[in-house]
Amino acid sequence: MGAIILKGDRVLLVERGHQPLKGYWSLPGGVLETGEKLEEGIRREILEETGLVIRPVRVVEIFERIMRDPKGAAEYHYVLIDYLCRVSGGELRAGDDVSRAEWVCRGELSRYRITEGTLPVIRKAFRAASRSTSLASL
Repeated sequence: MGAIILKGDRVLLVERGHQPLKGYWSLPGGVLETGEKLEEGIRREILEETGLVIRPVRVVEIFERIMRDPKGAAEYHYVLIDYLCRVSGGELRAGDDVSRAEWVCRGELSRYRITEGTLPVIRKAFRAASRSTSLASL
């Protein structure tokens, strides 16, 4: 699960602190714990990684990411559900398994080493926010 959290023309990104993809920037998020519902899991993961309390608004994208080892065998296979979320509390800080958490201007995204498939989802969320007055204030 991932959280797309917009603040004007900025999006919240985190730098991964552990493998896989250590040093890459991505949306904050993580994996479900056994018995945890999707929205509970995204709230918990975002609080752990960023210190922010969020409310999921809606699903923006569902996609798969298959990461292969040097021999081409599937090493990781993720099904990702990215939620557009609204901040309802907390204070931004890097926590859990991220090394940094930053609000990144939309025009600066190309300067970051961002995980594969993340930029199109961010762009989709910005388009949705610009079309909806209820989401534009996120």
